[in-house]
Amino acid sequence: MKQHIGSIALVVADYDAAIDWYTCVLGFQLIEDTNMGGGKRWVMVSPAGAGETRLLLAKASTPEQLARVGDQTGGRVFLLLHTDDFWRDYERMKAAGAVFCGPPREEAYGTVVVFQDLYGNKWDLLQPTS
Repeated sequence: MKQHIGSIALVVADYDAAIDWYTCVLGFQLIEDTNMGGGKRWVMVSPAGAGETRLLLAKASTPEQLARVGDQTGGRVFLLLHTDDFWRDYERMKAAGAVFCGPPREEAYGTVVVFQDLYGNKWDLLQPTS
């Protein structure tokens, strides 16, 4: 048996702002943006070169969902974005206006820095050592 996580839903306040941030700041590719009617869209983005896992940008439509925008994990790092060239991506993200929560650091598992998405969710940018 083979399985993988195909997509992860990320609650956002606005489709277009989220598309802009993920494609311009992180350099993700817009995979799909389909109008589902009633103000809903099916919006998928993916890191450049990624083959399996994608983000489904899901617009908050209830007060409970809106309260979760930017706080999907209670302040912990939500997602880890792996890269094959940490410094290339760090410098590109920095130039594009990404907000970092501290300086890059070397850990036993790789080079890492915590950053926030446009809503405040924390991510790791990580180049694993192996």
